[in-house]
Amino acid sequence: MPIIKGLEWTFNSEAERYEKMRPGYVLELYEDIFRYIPIDKSSNVVEIGIGGGQATLPILETGCKLTAVEYGENLAELCRQKFKAFPKFSAVTVKFEDFVSDNNLCDLIYSASAFHWIPEDIGYKKVFEMLKSGGVFARFANHPYKDKGREEIHDALQKIYSIYMAGSFAPNEYSEEDAKNRADIAQKYGFVDITYKLYHRTRSFNAKEYISLLSTYSDHIAIEENTRKKFLSEIEKTIDDFGGQITIYDTIDLQLARKP
Repeated sequence: MPIIKGLEWTFNSEAERYEKMRPGYVLELYEDIFRYIPIDKSSNVVEIGIGGGQATLPILETGCKLTAVEYGENLAELCRQKFKAFPKFSAVTVKFEDFVSDNNLCDLIYSASAFHWIPEDIGYKKVFEMLKSGGVFARFANHPYKDKGREEIHDALQKIYSIYMAGSFAPNEYSEEDAKNRADIAQKYGFVDITYKLYHRTRSFNAKEYISLLSTYSDHIAIEENTRKKFLSEIEKTIDDFGGQITIYDTIDLQLARKP
């Protein structure tokens, strides 16, 4: 099955669908960030990989200056329109690796389900340099897992994936150990006061909604078009055969780290 390398381009090709279907983040996560570092109208914030702006509004509502660094021009423009009521918001179309910024400038840099696209040593070093002393890096992401309450639908879908995308099903639910290991990365790059937390929720979809969600995933978008249509059609039919609904179990992890 043809898969294209360098999948970060794929989100931009489905900008509007991505903005509509990708989930936001739980309110408790933002409350934990703001307890760790208060953000207000005097704060300078950078978001790495804004995507469709799913993680942006609660930060903007603090009144801070927020600069989004986004590789996809379609996504960046979508967010410029989405947040045009906020005069202190701007979006720069560039890879974070190539983003030019003064050092020791930012109070908060955060990335939601995007930082894994950046080479670890480049990303953490650049974030550390950009932050003020006492500034904070917040890294968080959503990790969807199977419909745990209905093994039969999971097994049926897994058979389809074994044909079209072998090995792509996560064998285990994202764990506290996974979150701790991700949090510990920051220590290698000079960060202190490192902490992490997990949040849980469920989301339910009918068959067409779920297909629309899958159509925002980079590895799904990259499948050759005719093959992808057949693949998604089989998934949609399977969900309809099992009652027309599927529930996804999300684990969201948050890592917080401070520059000394």
